[in-house]
Amino acid sequence: MAQPGSPLQQLLHFLPGAALSCVIAMATTLVSKLHGGPQLLYALFFGVAFHYLSHDAKTRPGIEFCSRTVLRLGVGLLGARITASQIAGLGWSTAAIVIVAVVTTLLCGLLLGRRLGMNRAQGVLSGGSVAICGASAALAISAVLPRNKESERFTLMVVVTVTVLSTLAMVIYPLIVKLLHLPPELAGLFLGGTIHDVAQVVGAGYMLNQETGDYATIVKLFRVSMLAVVVVVVSSLFKRQREQHEEASAAAKQPLVPWFLWVFVGLVIINSMGGVPALVQQGLNDVSRACLVIAIAALGMKTSFMQLARAGWRPFMLLLVETLWMAAFVLAAILLRN
Repeated sequence: MAQPGSPLQQLLHFLPGAALSCVIAMATTLVSKLHGGPQLLYALFFGVAFHYLSHDAKTRPGIEFCSRTVLRLGVGLLGARITASQIAGLGWSTAAIVIVAVVTTLLCGLLLGRRLGMNRAQGVLSGGSVAICGASAALAISAVLPRNKESERFTLMVVVTVTVLSTLAMVIYPLIVKLLHLPPELAGLFLGGTIHDVAQVVGAGYMLNQETGDYATIVKLFRVSMLAVVVVVVSSLFKRQREQHEEASAAAKQPLVPWFLWVFVGLVIINSMGGVPALVQQGLNDVSRACLVIAIAALGMKTSFMQLARAGWRPFMLLLVETLWMAAFVLAAILLRN
């Protein structure tokens, strides 16, 4: 019998939910191969159909594991197909568009949040989640904000809402790209520069084609890399308020840069030096693809429209306007540039 806390017990703890995510991923892969269509989008919709299982005590841990750890592993392994020359190829204008979009979205959160009766911390949290990387950014930023029951409820609402909005963007934004006939580079800039969560960026990009997916991933990872700067700035701005609510030593420590970003960067460096053979690169790409399909199936199961409806209209309106602002700004910059 497995000892408490043993690796075997942990495996058994995650197994039901992880196995469910894998079964959904395999089913979507089969449907995609038999009937055509976007594999990742099928995974998303199939997952939503099983949302009720995300609350089951047996399957919830595995679903959470797949939607976080497996997702990050899949994105990190994407670095095996990208080189430093491709990143440099973004150019200063692309970097400037992304940076200005992030900063103005944060300012939008602050100003509009105040008009809607929310405090400064809530405006920063919502703006940061939309501007950088969705739920991951919300959790990282909330760790350096003053904590109480109200802030915890607001953080949960932001995580749920931004995930739903990102999921909708994953479906709608590729349609906008096709309607405007954007080339892969500009399509990748739009998708990677506007969609909140990494998984949805990857899903939307590779739904169109591999070149768009690669470029969207690079742009998105550039946004993710800005999380460290934003967290440091927010932490310094709210230091006094945070210390009034709790001792600094009690604050949860969050890594400023997610570990999957280091994996991504490490693989990019090795690949740029020619250290990843073609056979190994193909194998890593296949593993990455499988991880992303499993992760999106799990994210679909976590998507709840009922929780969103109970949160009230003001937080939803704030996040929606921030989302529309970021999409409109990046799209306008692309059209002017084009």
